[in-house]
Amino acid sequence: MSDKTVKSGVIFALLAYTMWGVAPLYFNLLHSMPAPEILMHRVVWSVVVLIVLVLVSGKVLQVKNAMVNPKVMGILLISGLLLAGNWLLFIWAINHGHLLDASLGYYINPLLNVFLGRLFLQERLATMQRVAVGVAVFGVTILIISYGQVPWIALVLALSFGIYGLLRKQVAVDSLPGLFLETLMMLPFALIYWFAFSSELSQLSTNSWSFNAILLSAGIVTTAPLLCFTAAARRIRYSTLGFFQYIGPSIMFVLAVWLFNEPLNEARLITFAFVWLALLIFSVDSWRTYRRNRRIVLTKPQ
Repeated sequence: MSDKTVKSGVIFALLAYTMWGVAPLYFNLLHSMPAPEILMHRVVWSVVVLIVLVLVSGKVLQVKNAMVNPKVMGILLISGLLLAGNWLLFIWAINHGHLLDASLGYYINPLLNVFLGRLFLQERLATMQRVAVGVAVFGVTILIISYGQVPWIALVLALSFGIYGLLRKQVAVDSLPGLFLETLMMLPFALIYWFAFSSELSQLSTNSWSFNAILLSAGIVTTAPLLCFTAAARRIRYSTLGFFQYIGPSIMFVLAVWLFNEPLNEARLITFAFVWLALLIFSVDSWRTYRRNRRIVLTKPQ
């Protein structure tokens, strides 16, 4: 990959994870709505935004080409279901006092990305990366022993989004057309829920204009970071992409503790400490590897 491609991938990654980090502030505004109903609005208004983006960017032909490829559509269907499930659990966690669990899940995810990259993409796992994964596993184990139960919210969020990113990296579709088709396949389920199960809060004609504006903003809140993420995933190594993900959960951690006042007990703090240590080890190793490879490239005869 060229330096220009890598740099643009880094920028997209930074934007994606920062927007995800502050997303709980948005979803907290909708705490009076059930999580499935918020998910429904995310899907519906994301489709509207993505239709406009596809038309404006001239990606209609790419969408048509993907739609006639059964393999591509099958992968996008699976990735879309994973994404919807991840969205649903994330929204539920925010509005039920589990933002710290969500934060832990997204802290674990970059280390899981390293493992998935090794398992499915044959990306070499360096010694210190193995150490980092081991430290994180140890920290989660402490939490399991202390609580007597698996931190399922964190693990499901990490695994579902890790596999989603892996699938999107493998499918030969650009970020915008791919996201549009993923969301479009979720639209029938969202519309059925809207007309059969939604509450009065989804009846836009009876809401205030300010509340409707919040609902309609779900399209932008959803699509902007995802487009940046998928664009980043196609420009940089998948294991490298995980290097940036600590930005999002760090913002969530701060919001959970200092704004939403979620309890941070000793066992959970110890687990976070081990995961932070693992991320530090991984980050230092990644930086050293980058610097070493960079020197090799610069000293190589032209």
